[in-house]
Amino acid sequence: MTGSILRVGELRPNQLLHTYGVGSVADMPNLSVMVCGLDEWDRNGSREVPEARLLAAVRAKLRAPVEKLLTPPYTPETADPFDEWTRVGVPVTLFPRWLRCTNTKCGLLAPVETGVFELVTHPFSPDRIRYVHGCRGRGGGRPTAVPARFVLACAQGHLDDFPWLFFAHYGSVPEYSGHTLTLDEQGTTGDAASLWVRCSCGVPPRSMAQAIGEKMTPNLPRCRGRHPHLRSAQFAGCGEETRTLGLGATNSWFGMQLSAFTLPQADAEVDQRVAELWETLEVVADLPEDRGKKLMTRLACWGELEQYGVDEVWKAVQRRAESSGDDDQGDESDLMTPEWNAFTDPQPVRLPDFTTEKERPPVGTERWLEEVVLVTRLRKVSALYGFTRIDAPEWGEDAGDGGFAPISITRPTWVPCAEMRGEGIFLRFRDDELAAWEQCEDVRRRCEQLRAGHDRWRAQRRLEPGHWPGARYLLLHTFAHALIREFALESGYSAAGIGERIYAGTDTQPMAGVLLYTAAPDSEGTLGGLVTLGRRDRLGTLIEQALDAARLCSSDPLCAERDPREHGHLYGSACHACLFASETSCERGNHYLDRALLVDTVSDLGIGFLAAP
Repeated sequence: MTGSILRVGELRPNQLLHTYGVGSVADMPNLSVMVCGLDEWDRNGSREVPEARLLAAVRAKLRAPVEKLLTPPYTPETADPFDEWTRVGVPVTLFPRWLRCTNTKCGLLAPVETGVFELVTHPFSPDRIRYVHGCRGRGGGRPTAVPARFVLACAQGHLDDFPWLFFAHYGSVPEYSGHTLTLDEQGTTGDAASLWVRCSCGVPPRSMAQAIGEKMTPNLPRCRGRHPHLRSAQFAGCGEETRTLGLGATNSWFGMQLSAFTLPQADAEVDQRVAELWETLEVVADLPEDRGKKLMTRLACWGELEQYGVDEVWKAVQRRAESSGDDDQGDESDLMTPEWNAFTDPQPVRLPDFTTEKERPPVGTERWLEEVVLVTRLRKVSALYGFTRIDAPEWGEDAGDGGFAPISITRPTWVPCAEMRGEGIFLRFRDDELAAWEQCEDVRRRCEQLRAGHDRWRAQRRLEPGHWPGARYLLLHTFAHALIREFALESGYSAAGIGERIYAGTDTQPMAGVLLYTAAPDSEGTLGGLVTLGRRDRLGTLIEQALDAARLCSSDPLCAERDPREHGHLYGSACHACLFASETSCERGNHYLDRALLVDTVSDLGIGFLAAP
């Protein structure tokens, strides 16, 4: 907040990545604030999370010297309200800056800089911090001033206060002062058509319905290129068409994240921990033993290694140093191939953050299902590196194209991350069966239709052609969504709590697998309910039920007969009634789905990979 540091509310650390990340607007009880860029964050209270693969991928994506992954700073629940911990948190700034008096007889609309609204604070109750207006409403009290309901955004990720004066005067800014605006609501519907902006100069009032639309209305200005979360770099000169968004609209912020699973790097537990913390421990590897041990115990990561003893850790450091020169780093941005190799390893793994167990495929699935791997323990780390507005991120786009808004003014040396633990089921398909299916003429014809819709979708957004994921990806993705719905009915987890990871592969790296998992931010993760469904005696029945449900949609025949070419859709036979999942589950935003590639539908194309015999 301007002028002083005030505690205005509370958020869970994970929300600062998935819901209220940098550049997003968070609604507090009486305020609306925007999370500031990383340049203003105080890292006291943050914890470094070791995950070398993810760190390398973030560096490659941002093309920046990112050195650390840090959890958002947080205040412990047991902190004394008078303690210094109460100063720890994420910086925010008031946004939007225009406020409206809630007194129905007043309705004054003005920016906070005018001084007509007074900030009322409370030292130990953030929920009671608010702005008030001195007009004396019902009962003689000062009415609360609430944030204006509309903001202005563009597809380049900029966000700005709605131009109230400009809009009220039909596309021009008055040359003299003394204009007082009010926002009146007529009726009880609360929609934009019932809101009218009035000015004291006598210009005809204007309905907010005239500001709502897909594109910039004639009397809205072009984008000024403002990033309110980067307060010292607000105006960059954009000139794009603007769009009016309601405050709190779901398309006002889409976080861009990379995530990786912690993979085994050694057989012994102490060697695994040393490998995970190697970027910190590497500095002691070449020192003499006595000096190296002494310095090692003073490193920030020693608390995670102390249980193994100094001698055992030192031996593990030496083993790691001897083998590190032989490591093949490969493509730093490729997170999928190392995970695929770990899940398909013939030998089970027993490590604290990665434990696998082989399970035989269910009866009747041997033709197409090669193996089932129960992942009883896994650790997932996600990092936020940017965001978009209006349209969700375009998957497969190169970060160098600048297709997202930055989270800091300078090139970041760290990014916020979240650490979660859980469990999952990995299903590996038979590559030879999939390859033969991909060559079928009818399958190719269907994929041509889907690809035409994909090309049209990209053309409508002025994106370069390409980035088609292929028939294999669509099949695996559709199968994952069908199984997520069935698992949610049996496991006790909600469908929103089950995530997916699709391993579709390429010509040079053939992969064909699906990981369905659930994870939680606490230290233990989840309790095994999902893994139980992967047992041979249960998985076969669940797959059959999922395929039966996918054959018929309550929106058929409209769903089954949808032609993706007509409107440029990224999906074929799929909708909310049959396949769509929550945004927390799907890695592609419910795109690239088609029941016709998985099973026979009422359109009877006969190309489903798992169609009934």
